[in-house]
Amino acid sequence: MTFSNPLRRSLASGKTALGLWVTLESATVTEVAAELGVDWVCVDMEHGSLGFRDVVDHLRAARGSELAVLVRVPTSSVDTIKRALDLGAHGVLLPLISNRAELEDAFRHARYPTSGKRGLGHERATAWGMALESYVAVANEETMVIPVIETAEASANIADILAAPGLEAIFFGPSDLSQSFGHLAVWEGPGIAEEILRIKSLADDRGIFSGIIGTIPDDMERRRQQGFGMVALGSDVGLMIRQIRQLLEPFRALPDRKGGY
Repeated sequence: MTFSNPLRRSLASGKTALGLWVTLESATVTEVAAELGVDWVCVDMEHGSLGFRDVVDHLRAARGSELAVLVRVPTSSVDTIKRALDLGAHGVLLPLISNRAELEDAFRHARYPTSGKRGLGHERATAWGMALESYVAVANEETMVIPVIETAEASANIADILAAPGLEAIFFGPSDLSQSFGHLAVWEGPGIAEEILRIKSLADDRGIFSGIIGTIPDDMERRRQQGFGMVALGSDVGLMIRQIRQLLEPFRALPDRKGGY
């Protein structure tokens, strides 16, 4: 077994890597994403009910495919990062990273010595120890550590954050970023769209990819044209709600059917 990260190859090819945010327990979501040719999924442990058992199920559903599985860990701590990677995730998304020191600490949790302090575990990532040597040989390079830029503090410290050694990609949280600037319960508050593009431009200058969640097809195409390397199609629940609404609302507008069967 040789561990490799299909998302890194997809980004290096220059194409927009399309993803799906996973919030449901059912691994069928990831299995269907793999069958459809989605490039990556992010299993969200920060919000909702998903735990490490669910992460394992989603990883197994992607096995043998070209689907990269990322995990948004609940905190950027050694226990959550190490466990997600030991289970075989291709990378982790780090919530609420506000400065370079926090990011570099997370990198150390995700990297084996001598560039980090990740401990050896005979877990799923290493085929239960049977592929320990081959996994460790490439894991530091293949595993992605992606900070989520979602606070005003991160925005203020972005030059230092982008200078962290080994950083390959960042991901934006527009709603939380808006909230941190005082614009509550909106996707992109006043000035946030411009701030995201400012930060993205700085990342581009360093050869660092940027990712974001699309809202509607037109927005996804706009993000592609803006040069985002990673664009999420939405979340599993969000897409389900959108589709059900599209089918349901025309029928609600119709007069009641007379009679019956």
